[in-house]
Amino acid sequence: MQPKLKFLDRYLTLWIFLAMVVGVGLGYFFPNMSIVTDSLSLGTTNIPLAIGLILMMYPPLAKVDYSLLPKAFKDKKVIGISLLLNWVVGTVLMFGLAVLFLRNEPDYMTGLILIGLARCIAMVIVWSDLAKANREYTAFLVALNSIFQILSYSFLVWLFINVLPEKLGLATYNVSVSMKDVTESVLIFLGIPFLAGFLSRYFLVKSKGIEWYNRIFVPKISPITLYALLFTIILMFSLKGDKILELPMDVVKIAIPLIIYFLLMFFVSFFISKSLKVPYERNASIAFTATGNNFELAIAVAIAVFGIHSPQAFVGVIGPLVEVPVLILLVRASLWLKKRYYN
Repeated sequence: MQPKLKFLDRYLTLWIFLAMVVGVGLGYFFPNMSIVTDSLSLGTTNIPLAIGLILMMYPPLAKVDYSLLPKAFKDKKVIGISLLLNWVVGTVLMFGLAVLFLRNEPDYMTGLILIGLARCIAMVIVWSDLAKANREYTAFLVALNSIFQILSYSFLVWLFINVLPEKLGLATYNVSVSMKDVTESVLIFLGIPFLAGFLSRYFLVKSKGIEWYNRIFVPKISPITLYALLFTIILMFSLKGDKILELPMDVVKIAIPLIIYFLLMFFVSFFISKSLKVPYERNASIAFTATGNNFELAIAVAIAVFGIHSPQAFVGVIGPLVEVPVLILLVRASLWLKKRYYN
């Protein structure tokens, strides 16, 4: 039976759009929102927002079965293709598109680069299931990306934002990030939910069994990601009531390179794997893992490093607004390609 997108996931773009409208409305009718928000901060960290961002990351990390990793490494071809596409092709492609389309708006450009460096560990399982991919392989790749993300994200941010633009003669803007700040945010907003997810999986599976964990616990916690994301969006946009007229055109500017990125990553990934005779079920797992991005992490890092008011954080919010409808179309494309090339 062909799986269907759950109600909350199917209308995710609509929920995000409505959250933006609610946030802007709150900011417009209650202009003192920023004072209230700032009063709930500890140093540069907004406490409610930090809790929301950690909760946003917890469910996808609690779903990952890290015990599958040793088995995954036995298929060196699939792992090699996936690592190349995710950590070389994907990061370089998003960097190139960010420079090409947003070079004159360095803050937005930086936000797009942050997205490109955050590989998908959440919605990819949904897309893979819909495209009839191999769920076990998708889980392998998600586990692999989760580990790589924790180990390499702060270094990649430093490399792609502080070093490469200058080396390529693009440093006509004054944007840089502290590797220390990014490492701290990754440890807080990825490390804490990673540890919580790993421990909850380990102890709950041990006490209740894997069947209970996957059928009862995971479905219960899954919606937390969406609720926390919408909470973050409402809070961010409540601070943008004065920029309401600028937002639609800015959304379009950010959406264009994102759409190009999703399309290129999917089709390049699919046909590279096909040329290497990778079976469809694994091919689709590789393609969707390479195409999606971890917007939750990009938003968390952008807010922690640049602030909740920042254009970089705004770019992170636009990401899932664009990703959901495009990836739904790519699921259909994947099923068509299966009939065309594999049946």
